[in-house]
Amino acid sequence: MDGRGGPPTIYDVARAAGVSIASVSRVLNGRRNPMADTRERVERAVADLGFIPDGAARALSARFKEVVGVVIRRPTVAVSADGVFEDEETSLQFPDLINRGIEVAAQRRDFNLLVSSVGLEQEDARRIFGLARKSDGLILHDRVLDLAEVERLGRQVPVVTLAGTPTPATVNVSGDNRTGMAELARHLVRDHGYRRLAYIDGHADSPDNLARKDAFGEQVTADGAEFISASGGARVIEHLLASGDSLPQAIACANDQTALGAVYALMRHGIDVPGGVAVTGFDDIPVARHLHPQLTTVRQPITDLGASAFETLYSMITDAGHSRHDVILPTRMIRRESCGCRSPSRPG
Repeated sequence: MDGRGGPPTIYDVARAAGVSIASVSRVLNGRRNPMADTRERVERAVADLGFIPDGAARALSARFKEVVGVVIRRPTVAVSADGVFEDEETSLQFPDLINRGIEVAAQRRDFNLLVSSVGLEQEDARRIFGLARKSDGLILHDRVLDLAEVERLGRQVPVVTLAGTPTPATVNVSGDNRTGMAELARHLVRDHGYRRLAYIDGHADSPDNLARKDAFGEQVTADGAEFISASGGARVIEHLLASGDSLPQAIACANDQTALGAVYALMRHGIDVPGGVAVTGFDDIPVARHLHPQLTTVRQPITDLGASAFETLYSMITDAGHSRHDVILPTRMIRRESCGCRSPSRPG
């Protein structure tokens, strides 16, 4: 009997075995030679639950494709005259780490991934809807479809967005942008005494960027310091220096990749980091801890974002009655050298 008092279902077997429903069906029907570990887990769950399969179970292996589509934004190449910031626009470190988390979680459920990169043309939107027909559900990275299209897609197949704008038809998974950035602002103003602080924007249509900027600016202002918002990525350093404007004492960047560009631009002009200007990022991509100076940043669990996105989508695919709640994973500030701290506050 299941926890609700009724006879156990194939859904209960799948949950107990930690595999997909289609995998349970294959074991029960002896089809497509499931892996030995999968067979053993299913057979143990069947025995423990006292599950008795019926005719409906035989249709489940055809019902699910055991494929999830993953769509990422194709980076645009925007190069300045001297080519300084090319890597800032083309880096895929962050989405690659998320996809690694998705893949590991998918493999545990015997699912495969179809990964596609898209721009923002109409043909790219059609490609995403075409991918939906080949998949049991989709995971969309930030900014691959406009909001109306995301909601329309979510009414056709299960959809999980990463750092997107929530809709009634989809579930969103993101890090806690506001808490991490507020903690960072307090540290820069209260612990280091910086009185003039800037935030360098990420993409204008990114919900993550907007939430981080708002949280940082609100906290800086609440602590009585001056807040400046600048757009244009790390190129803003070049613009400020060219105009003769004084630089802020500390710069918080929308993400680590932008912070790397800012550090490079400052040092290229002989400005020490953090002696001349403190610089911080967000994400804690692996390279952040291997720089000189090491980058102070806000860490979010990047691979866990991917794993959570898959598990959320999996529950939507296999259980139509599952409640759908957006997921926000915790973040925390990591003190390193680029903000003016002498050494990291903790390992890693």
